[in-house]
Amino acid sequence: QVQLVESGGGLVRAGGSLRLSCAASGHVFDNHNMAWFRQAPGKEREFIALIIWGSGNSFYADSMKGRCTISRDNAKNTYYLQLNSLRPEDTAVYYCAARRGVTVIADNLYDNWGQGTQVTVSA
Repeated sequence: QVQLVESGGGLVRAGGSLRLSCAASGHVFDNHNMAWFRQAPGKEREFIALIIWGSGNSFYADSMKGRCTISRDNAKNTYYLQLNSLRPEDTAVYYCAARRGVTVIADNLYDNWGQGTQVTVSA
């Protein structure tokens, strides 16, 4: 069973940066694609980025492309999402998620989720 625990959220001013972490337990790194999503108040959950377990290739949503980087540390069983040039509209709860199989960006196809970490960006 996969367990995911996010951390690293907080309050930051516009233009600032944060690095979110997702500590994974279980054999996540063997065969799970990992993704980051976010959900702002009153909005649907939105895909941000993913990293493919085998190749390590990454894919980003247009809304965050150029402002975030997904990475992993196999030795620590941890995934990261580096957020840069943050804007107030980036305020949301950020989630990491994992799934085996085909690489997808639809959140309803991910069956392992963390509890989320709040990111708040002030103007």
